[in-house]
Amino acid sequence: MPVTDPIANYLVCIKNAITVKKEKQRIPASQMKLEITKILKEEGYIENFKYEEDGKQGFIVITLKYGPNNERLIREIKRISKPSKRVYCKYSKIPKIKRGLGICIISTSKGVITGEQARRLKIGGELLCYIW
Repeated sequence: MPVTDPIANYLVCIKNAITVKKEKQRIPASQMKLEITKILKEEGYIENFKYEEDGKQGFIVITLKYGPNNERLIREIKRISKPSKRVYCKYSKIPKIKRGLGICIISTSKGVITGEQARRLKIGGELLCYIW
């Protein structure tokens, strides 16, 4: 059965890997997934990532990051906009996640960026997910 929402599948793969304390997770790649992964790295939620070419779509290998006592840094990942119900937001209505402790990832005309970056640029877009 084909995956109808590849972004949701990507987020669930990361969530499941962190729950079982895996060191690395290998996920089928797409441009959107790569952009989200870059944001996770910039925000410190993952250790590192690399793109592996396989002659088709390729894979993203994510090195997961844990705290000093091996506690997970990502407590929750929540998909917001779905193929069945798209959620768009003006820059003034972009939510602060857990009073600023989490991030929201938004797809905008300037690319995939965090909610904080979108507020600074004063652009809205499609709310992809919340991470805290």
